[in-house]
Amino acid sequence: MEKLFLVLLLLSSRSFVVSSANVSALFIFGDSIFDAGNNHFNRNCSVQADFPPYGSSFFHRSTGRFTNGRTVADFISQFLGIEFQKPFLEAQLAVMNGSRKDYPSNGINFASAGSGVLQATNQDWGVISIQQQLRQFQALVQENQVDKNLVQKSLILVESGSNDIFNYFLPNSTPTLDPGAYVQAMLAEVRNLIDQIYKLGARRIALFSLGPVGCVPARALLPGAPVDKCFGKMNLMVKSYNKGLESLVDDMPIKYPGAAGVFGAVYDIVQRFRAIPAQYRFSDVTNACCGDGTHGGLLQCGREGYKICPNPNAFFFWDYFHPTEHAYKLISRALWGGKSSRIRPVNLKTLASTP
Repeated sequence: MEKLFLVLLLLSSRSFVVSSANVSALFIFGDSIFDAGNNHFNRNCSVQADFPPYGSSFFHRSTGRFTNGRTVADFISQFLGIEFQKPFLEAQLAVMNGSRKDYPSNGINFASAGSGVLQATNQDWGVISIQQQLRQFQALVQENQVDKNLVQKSLILVESGSNDIFNYFLPNSTPTLDPGAYVQAMLAEVRNLIDQIYKLGARRIALFSLGPVGCVPARALLPGAPVDKCFGKMNLMVKSYNKGLESLVDDMPIKYPGAAGVFGAVYDIVQRFRAIPAQYRFSDVTNACCGDGTHGGLLQCGREGYKICPNPNAFFFWDYFHPTEHAYKLISRALWGGKSSRIRPVNLKTLASTP
Protein backbone atom coordinates (compact mmCIF):
# COMPACT_ATOMS: atom_id res chain seq x y z
CA MET A 1 0.00 0.00 0.00
CA GLU A 2 2.87 2.35 0.87
CA LYS A 3 4.53 1.68 -2.52
CA LEU A 4 1.27 2.42 -4.33
CA PHE A 5 0.97 5.72 -2.47
CA LEU A 6 4.52 6.72 -3.50
CA VAL A 7 3.83 5.88 -7.15
CA LEU A 8 0.64 7.96 -7.11
CA LEU A 9 2.46 10.84 -5.44
CA LEU A 10 5.16 10.82 -8.12
CA LEU A 11 2.61 10.71 -10.91
CA SER A 12 0.58 13.58 -9.45
CA SER A 13 3.64 15.82 -9.01
CA ARG A 14 4.93 14.94 -12.49
CA SER A 15 1.69 16.19 -14.02
CA PHE A 16 2.79 19.71 -13.10
CA VAL A 17 6.09 19.42 -14.99
CA VAL A 18 6.66 19.59 -18.74
CA SER A 19 9.77 19.19 -20.82
CA SER A 20 11.57 22.50 -21.13
CA ALA A 21 12.35 21.76 -24.82
CA ASN A 22 10.07 24.58 -26.01
CA VAL A 23 10.68 26.98 -23.11
CA SER A 24 14.18 26.99 -21.70
CA ALA A 25 14.18 30.35 -19.95
CA LEU A 26 12.06 32.85 -18.01
CA PHE A 27 12.55 36.62 -18.18
CA ILE A 28 10.74 38.27 -15.30
CA PHE A 29 9.65 41.89 -14.84
CA GLY A 30 7.77 43.38 -11.91
CA ASP A 31 7.75 44.17 -8.22
CA SER A 32 8.03 42.37 -4.86
CA ILE A 33 5.72 39.56 -5.98
CA PHE A 34 8.61 38.43 -8.22
CA ASP A 35 11.75 40.07 -6.77
CA ALA A 36 14.30 37.32 -6.04
CA GLY A 37 16.96 39.61 -4.59
CA ASN A 38 17.61 42.52 -6.95
CA ASN A 39 16.96 45.00 -4.17
CA HIS A 40 19.44 43.14 -1.96
CA PHE A 41 22.17 43.80 -4.54
CA ASN A 42 21.05 47.43 -4.89
CA ARG A 43 22.69 49.15 -1.97
CA ASN A 44 20.88 52.42 -2.69
CA CYS A 45 17.52 50.75 -2.11
CA SER A 46 15.69 50.89 1.22
CA VAL A 47 13.01 48.30 0.28
CA GLN A 48 14.55 45.08 1.58
CA ALA A 49 13.69 41.57 2.71
CA ASP A 50 17.24 40.29 3.15
CA PHE A 51 16.88 39.45 6.83
CA PRO A 52 15.15 36.75 8.91
CA PRO A 53 12.53 35.35 8.97
CA TYR A 54 12.12 35.94 5.20
CA GLY A 55 12.98 32.75 3.29
CA SER A 56 12.77 30.62 6.44
CA SER A 57 10.33 27.95 5.21
CA PHE A 58 12.16 26.84 2.05
CA PHE A 59 15.62 28.37 1.62
CA HIS A 60 16.21 28.47 5.40
CA ARG A 61 17.84 31.87 4.92
CA SER A 62 16.79 35.22 3.55
CA THR A 63 17.31 35.57 -0.21
CA GLY A 64 15.70 38.95 -0.83
CA ARG A 65 12.35 37.34 -1.67
CA PHE A 66 9.43 39.02 0.12
CA THR A 67 7.90 35.81 1.42
CA ASN A 68 8.81 32.81 3.58
CA GLY A 69 9.86 30.68 0.59
CA ARG A 70 9.33 30.45 -3.15
CA THR A 71 7.50 32.92 -5.37
CA VAL A 72 5.23 32.27 -8.36
CA ALA A 73 8.22 32.66 -10.71
CA ASP A 74 10.10 29.99 -8.74
CA PHE A 75 7.20 27.55 -8.95
CA ILE A 76 6.78 28.15 -12.69
CA SER A 77 10.50 27.40 -13.11
CA GLN A 78 10.06 24.15 -11.22
CA PHE A 79 7.06 23.20 -13.37
CA LEU A 80 9.23 23.84 -16.45
CA GLY A 81 12.07 21.79 -15.01
CA ILE A 82 14.59 24.66 -15.04
CA GLU A 83 16.60 26.31 -12.26
CA PHE A 84 15.43 29.46 -10.50
CA GLN A 85 16.42 32.67 -12.28
CA LYS A 86 19.12 34.79 -10.73
CA PRO A 87 18.40 38.45 -10.03
CA PHE A 88 19.87 40.60 -12.79
CA LEU A 89 22.11 42.57 -10.42
CA GLU A 90 23.58 39.36 -8.97
CA ALA A 91 24.26 37.93 -12.44
CA GLN A 92 25.74 41.24 -13.61
CA LEU A 93 28.08 41.37 -10.62
CA ALA A 94 29.26 37.80 -11.29
CA VAL A 95 29.98 38.56 -14.96
CA MET A 96 31.76 41.81 -14.12
CA ASN A 97 34.01 40.27 -11.45
CA GLY A 98 34.77 37.25 -13.62
CA SER A 99 33.21 34.61 -11.37
CA ARG A 100 31.01 33.62 -14.29
CA LYS A 101 31.68 34.01 -18.00
CA ASP A 102 28.16 34.55 -19.33
CA TYR A 103 24.68 35.50 -18.20
CA PRO A 104 22.54 32.50 -17.22
CA SER A 105 20.88 30.50 -20.02
CA ASN A 106 17.73 29.83 -17.95
CA GLY A 107 16.65 33.49 -17.97
CA ILE A 108 16.99 36.47 -15.66
CA ASN A 109 14.81 38.07 -13.00
CA PHE A 110 14.70 41.88 -13.33
CA ALA A 111 11.90 42.48 -10.77
CA SER A 112 12.39 45.06 -8.02
CA ALA A 113 10.27 45.23 -4.88
CA GLY A 114 8.52 48.56 -4.37
CA SER A 115 8.59 49.48 -8.05
CA GLY A 116 5.57 50.23 -10.19
CA VAL A 117 4.63 50.63 -13.81
CA LEU A 118 4.83 54.42 -13.35
CA GLN A 119 8.45 55.50 -13.30
CA ALA A 120 8.00 57.87 -10.36
CA THR A 121 6.57 55.22 -8.01
CA ASN A 122 8.79 54.92 -4.92
CA GLN A 123 11.83 56.29 -6.75
CA ASP A 124 12.90 58.03 -3.54
CA TRP A 125 13.37 54.55 -2.05
CA GLY A 126 15.89 53.60 -4.73
CA VAL A 127 13.78 50.91 -6.41
CA ILE A 128 14.37 49.83 -10.03
CA SER A 129 11.43 51.02 -12.13
CA ILE A 130 9.97 48.71 -14.74
CA GLN A 131 11.31 51.15 -17.36
CA GLN A 132 14.83 50.63 -16.00
CA GLN A 133 14.23 46.85 -15.88
CA LEU A 134 13.37 47.04 -19.59
CA ARG A 135 16.54 49.04 -20.31
CA GLN A 136 18.62 46.40 -18.51
CA PHE A 137 17.03 43.68 -20.67
CA GLN A 138 17.45 45.72 -23.86
CA ALA A 139 21.15 46.25 -23.20
CA LEU A 140 21.77 42.53 -22.71
CA VAL A 141 20.01 41.59 -25.96
CA GLN A 142 21.47 44.43 -28.03
CA GLU A 143 25.00 43.68 -26.77
CA ASN A 144 24.49 39.96 -27.53
CA GLN A 145 24.99 39.03 -23.89
CA VAL A 146 21.61 37.30 -24.10
CA ASP A 147 20.93 35.41 -27.34
CA LYS A 148 17.83 36.63 -29.19
CA ASN A 149 17.05 32.99 -30.04
CA LEU A 150 16.90 32.28 -26.30
CA VAL A 151 14.45 35.17 -25.86
CA GLN A 152 12.25 33.74 -28.63
CA LYS A 153 12.15 30.38 -26.82
CA SER A 154 11.51 31.96 -23.44
CA LEU A 155 8.45 32.80 -21.40
CA ILE A 156 8.08 36.43 -20.27
CA LEU A 157 6.34 37.03 -16.93
CA VAL A 158 5.04 40.51 -16.07
CA GLU A 159 3.33 41.54 -12.82
CA SER A 160 3.34 45.15 -11.62
CA GLY A 161 1.00 47.94 -10.55
CA SER A 162 0.15 47.22 -6.90
CA ASN A 163 2.51 49.88 -5.58
CA ASP A 164 1.19 52.52 -8.00
CA ILE A 165 -2.38 51.96 -6.84
CA PHE A 166 -1.55 51.66 -3.13
CA ASN A 167 0.42 54.92 -3.32
CA TYR A 168 -2.55 56.69 -4.90
CA PHE A 169 -4.24 56.47 -1.48
CA LEU A 170 -1.31 57.50 0.71
CA PRO A 171 -2.20 60.46 2.96
CA ASN A 172 0.72 62.58 1.70
CA SER A 173 -0.10 61.78 -1.94
CA THR A 174 -1.74 64.44 -4.09
CA PRO A 175 -2.53 62.73 -7.41
CA THR A 176 -3.01 65.10 -10.33
CA LEU A 177 -5.09 62.51 -12.21
CA ASP A 178 -8.48 61.06 -11.36
CA PRO A 179 -8.54 57.27 -10.78
CA GLY A 180 -9.59 56.47 -14.37
CA ALA A 181 -6.87 58.61 -15.96
CA TYR A 182 -4.29 57.25 -13.49
CA VAL A 183 -5.12 53.67 -14.51
CA GLN A 184 -4.88 54.61 -18.19
CA ALA A 185 -1.43 56.11 -17.57
CA MET A 186 -0.40 52.82 -15.95
CA LEU A 187 -1.71 50.78 -18.88
CA ALA A 188 0.18 53.00 -21.35
CA GLU A 189 3.43 52.01 -19.62
CA VAL A 190 2.57 48.29 -19.79
CA ARG A 191 1.71 48.68 -23.48
CA ASN A 192 5.12 50.24 -24.11
CA LEU A 193 6.84 47.43 -22.20
CA ILE A 194 5.13 44.81 -24.39
CA ASP A 195 6.01 46.74 -27.56
CA GLN A 196 9.68 46.81 -26.61
CA ILE A 197 10.08 43.21 -25.40
CA TYR A 198 8.33 42.03 -28.58
CA LYS A 199 10.90 43.94 -30.66
CA LEU A 200 13.63 42.18 -28.67
CA GLY A 201 12.22 38.77 -29.66
CA ALA A 202 9.70 37.89 -26.94
CA ARG A 203 6.95 35.65 -28.31
CA ARG A 204 5.33 34.11 -25.21
CA ILE A 205 4.12 36.80 -22.83
CA ALA A 206 2.16 36.28 -19.61
CA LEU A 207 0.54 39.31 -17.98
CA PHE A 208 -0.64 38.59 -14.45
CA SER A 209 -3.42 40.66 -12.95
CA LEU A 210 -3.03 42.29 -9.57
CA GLY A 211 -4.60 40.58 -6.60
CA PRO A 212 -7.11 42.43 -4.40
CA VAL A 213 -4.63 45.04 -3.17
CA GLY A 214 -7.36 46.66 -1.07
CA CYS A 215 -7.36 43.56 1.16
CA VAL A 216 -3.66 43.58 2.15
CA PRO A 217 -2.98 43.95 5.89
CA ALA A 218 -0.95 47.12 5.15
CA ARG A 219 -4.20 48.98 4.40
CA ALA A 220 -4.19 49.56 8.17
CA LEU A 221 -1.47 52.15 7.44
CA LEU A 222 -3.92 54.27 5.42
CA PRO A 223 -6.06 56.67 7.50
CA GLY A 224 -9.07 56.43 5.18
CA ALA A 225 -9.10 52.65 4.73
CA PRO A 226 -11.51 50.35 6.61
CA VAL A 227 -9.96 47.62 8.72
CA ASP A 228 -13.09 45.48 9.15
CA LYS A 229 -13.35 44.88 5.39
CA CYS A 230 -11.31 45.35 2.21
CA PHE A 231 -10.74 48.85 0.85
CA GLY A 232 -13.39 49.02 -1.87
CA LYS A 233 -12.13 52.15 -3.64
CA MET A 234 -8.69 50.63 -4.03
CA ASN A 235 -10.04 47.35 -5.36
CA LEU A 236 -12.17 49.24 -7.90
CA MET A 237 -9.00 50.75 -9.34
CA VAL A 238 -7.33 47.33 -9.31
CA LYS A 239 -10.22 45.78 -11.24
CA SER A 240 -10.17 48.59 -13.79
CA TYR A 241 -6.43 48.10 -14.31
CA ASN A 242 -6.83 44.33 -14.57
CA LYS A 243 -9.53 44.74 -17.20
CA GLY A 244 -7.14 46.91 -19.22
CA LEU A 245 -4.39 44.28 -18.90
CA GLU A 246 -6.72 41.61 -20.29
CA SER A 247 -7.55 43.87 -23.23
CA LEU A 248 -3.84 44.16 -23.98
CA VAL A 249 -3.61 40.36 -24.07
CA ASP A 250 -6.69 40.11 -26.30
CA ASP A 251 -5.04 42.48 -28.80
CA MET A 252 -1.70 40.65 -28.93
CA PRO A 253 -2.40 38.21 -31.82
CA ILE A 254 -3.30 41.13 -34.11
CA LYS A 255 -0.80 43.71 -32.89
CA TYR A 256 2.14 41.34 -32.47
CA PRO A 257 2.28 38.71 -35.25
CA GLY A 258 3.72 35.41 -34.07
CA ALA A 259 3.30 36.29 -30.38
CA ALA A 260 1.03 34.55 -27.90
CA GLY A 261 -0.18 36.26 -24.75
CA VAL A 262 -2.04 35.00 -21.70
CA PHE A 263 -3.83 36.83 -18.91
CA GLY A 264 -3.49 35.38 -15.42
CA ALA A 265 -6.62 36.21 -13.42
CA VAL A 266 -4.85 36.37 -10.06
CA TYR A 267 -7.53 38.63 -8.57
CA ASP A 268 -10.21 36.00 -9.12
CA ILE A 269 -7.96 33.18 -7.92
CA VAL A 270 -7.26 34.99 -4.65
CA GLN A 271 -10.89 35.95 -4.10
CA ARG A 272 -11.80 32.27 -4.37
CA PHE A 273 -9.28 31.48 -1.62
CA ARG A 274 -10.82 34.21 0.51
CA ALA A 275 -14.37 32.96 -0.11
CA ILE A 276 -13.72 29.30 0.78
CA PRO A 277 -10.44 29.30 2.70
CA ALA A 278 -10.83 25.90 4.36
CA GLN A 279 -10.93 24.20 0.95
CA TYR A 280 -7.40 25.52 0.36
CA ARG A 281 -6.20 24.78 3.91
CA PHE A 282 -6.18 28.39 5.03
CA SER A 283 -7.35 29.22 8.54
CA ASP A 284 -6.62 32.96 8.12
CA VAL A 285 -6.97 35.03 4.93
CA THR A 286 -7.05 38.44 6.65
CA ASN A 287 -4.02 38.82 8.92
CA ALA A 288 -0.30 38.68 8.24
CA CYS A 289 1.52 35.69 9.69
CA CYS A 290 4.48 37.97 10.43
CA GLY A 291 4.25 41.60 11.52
CA ASP A 292 2.48 43.53 14.25
CA GLY A 293 -0.47 45.82 14.90
CA THR A 294 -3.88 45.74 13.22
CA HIS A 295 -3.97 42.65 10.95
CA GLY A 296 -0.18 42.49 11.36
CA GLY A 297 -0.18 45.37 8.90
CA LEU A 298 1.56 48.14 10.82
CA LEU A 299 5.08 46.69 10.93
CA GLN A 300 7.19 44.87 8.36
CA CYS A 301 8.05 41.28 9.17
CA GLY A 302 11.51 41.00 10.73
CA ARG A 303 11.63 44.56 12.03
CA GLU A 304 12.07 45.17 15.75
CA GLY A 305 8.95 44.13 17.66
CA TYR A 306 7.51 41.79 15.02
CA LYS A 307 5.49 38.70 15.91
CA ILE A 308 5.25 35.52 13.84
CA CYS A 309 2.60 32.80 13.62
CA PRO A 310 3.53 29.15 14.33
CA ASN A 311 2.19 27.81 11.00
CA PRO A 312 2.69 30.06 7.95
CA ASN A 313 0.99 27.51 5.67
CA ALA A 314 -2.32 28.26 7.39
CA PHE A 315 -2.10 31.96 6.44
CA PHE A 316 -2.69 33.58 3.07
CA PHE A 317 -0.55 36.62 3.96
CA TRP A 318 3.06 36.20 5.05
CA ASP A 319 3.68 39.88 5.82
CA TYR A 320 1.78 43.14 5.50
CA PHE A 321 1.78 43.05 1.67
CA HIS A 322 2.78 39.62 0.44
CA PRO A 323 1.36 36.10 0.33
CA THR A 324 2.93 33.04 1.94
CA GLU A 325 4.74 30.38 -0.06
CA HIS A 326 1.66 28.16 0.36
CA ALA A 327 -0.52 30.84 -1.26
CA TYR A 328 2.02 31.34 -4.07
CA LYS A 329 2.07 27.60 -4.71
CA LEU A 330 -1.71 27.47 -5.11
CA ILE A 331 -1.70 30.55 -7.36
CA SER A 332 1.08 29.02 -9.45
CA ARG A 333 -0.79 25.77 -9.93
CA ALA A 334 -3.88 27.68 -11.08
CA LEU A 335 -1.81 29.66 -13.58
CA TRP A 336 0.13 26.63 -14.78
CA GLY A 337 -2.66 24.13 -15.32
CA GLY A 338 -5.86 26.03 -14.61
CA LYS A 339 -8.99 26.49 -16.70
CA SER A 340 -10.02 29.71 -18.43
CA SER A 341 -11.54 31.22 -15.30
CA ARG A 342 -7.98 31.27 -13.88
CA ILE A 343 -5.88 32.05 -16.96
CA ARG A 344 -6.83 32.67 -20.58
CA PRO A 345 -6.96 32.00 -23.47
CA VAL A 346 -4.67 29.08 -22.49
CA ASN A 347 -2.77 28.17 -19.33
CA LEU A 348 1.00 28.42 -18.92
CA LYS A 349 1.51 24.68 -19.42
CA THR A 350 -0.16 24.90 -22.83
CA LEU A 351 1.68 28.11 -23.71
CA ALA A 352 5.02 26.54 -22.78
CA SER A 353 4.26 23.44 -24.85
CA THR A 354 3.53 25.29 -28.09
CA PRO A 355 6.35 25.22 -30.68
